[in-house]
Amino acid sequence: MKYPGRVLLRGARPGSSRLNAWRSQLFVEFTLNGEKVSAEVSGETTALALLREKFDLTGAKEGCGVGECGACTILVDGVAVNGCLYLAGKLDGRNVLTVEGVGGEEALDPLQQKFMEHGAVQCGYCTPGMLLSAKALLLKNPKPTVDEVKVAISGNLCRCTGYTPIVKAILAATGEGK
Repeated sequence: MKYPGRVLLRGARPGSSRLNAWRSQLFVEFTLNGEKVSAEVSGETTALALLREKFDLTGAKEGCGVGECGACTILVDGVAVNGCLYLAGKLDGRNVLTVEGVGGEEALDPLQQKFMEHGAVQCGYCTPGMLLSAKALLLKNPKPTVDEVKVAISGNLCRCTGYTPIVKAILAATGEGK
């Protein structure tokens, strides 16, 4: 029997203890944009759903729901992940950064500033994911090459800019571009 629109655990069938364990509630504690937070989530809740529904952080968006567009990108322990695929239960004990945690009330993050200066923001739908993918790259490699920047943002789709302004903005944030 097929279960449309649903991914089941290997060997799990509706009513089985394995599937019920998957649906059980989990308590997670993690650091979100510098603040300790906690939440109760089901085993099937995604990080994206948790961030948007429980914490009202709507910068990350569900574009495709299958990890291909990057609109849902968040950082977990400094690594860019697709929030639409990353299970909320895996956030326990982790450090999570969303676009709302980049920059501050008083000033933009240098990366945000360069995105503005280089016209790397058009409709804005992909921008949070692009910023966080770039942030993850720069945390790991403060002086990336053009090719490394392209690889870092390759999981983020943008229909508006053609990527050139985005690459230039990221390089400018390193002090390498203009």
